[in-house]
Amino acid sequence: MPPRSAPHKTYIAKLEPYAGLPFENIFIVTTARQAGIAFEELSQAGTVGFDTESKPTFRKGERSTGPHVFQFATPEKAFIFQSHVTESHEAIIGLLKATALTKIGFDLRGDLTQISDRFGVRPESLVDLDHSFKKLGYRNSIGAKTAIAILFNRRFFKSKSVTTSNWEAKILSDKQLLYAANDAFAAIQVFNALQSNPL
Repeated sequence: MPPRSAPHKTYIAKLEPYAGLPFENIFIVTTARQAGIAFEELSQAGTVGFDTESKPTFRKGERSTGPHVFQFATPEKAFIFQSHVTESHEAIIGLLKATALTKIGFDLRGDLTQISDRFGVRPESLVDLDHSFKKLGYRNSIGAKTAIAILFNRRFFKSKSVTTSNWEAKILSDKQLLYAANDAFAAIQVFNALQSNPL
């Protein structure tokens, strides 16, 4: 496979925006009943986009207490789990350990370390899209923004202020919810595009 180059940032910046999921298709899990419903729906999907968010650390030597948010997405909707909602832990761990549920994400190494540290769980059936793009000849790491540009010719906007916001907050802002949901949604969209139309 000959080496391939990712599109330049200046090129991506000029693209039309990537629509992503509408807000009404984002569901926040706050009760054990909602966690059970989300678990069943996601389990039946077979393949989902996956990501986590953690409150950033700013001091040298400070350890993260994340993940604080887990997000799983189908091609139609996203479910947001917050780790302070203990009633949802059984569903989160069940989804992470489910071998029949393929979890698709971008550069999941940091996520896996934090999950292991906090929950003592090693997620099963993961596909890291960064590895998928490396197999296609891309030398540098390919994240969601670049992947969306390559496959959909669209600009996936990720706000730095939201990226570094307080993901440990009990109530997440609309911007945080959209950001988290679309990280997972972008992953499943990219995976499905690669499956149906390999580069």
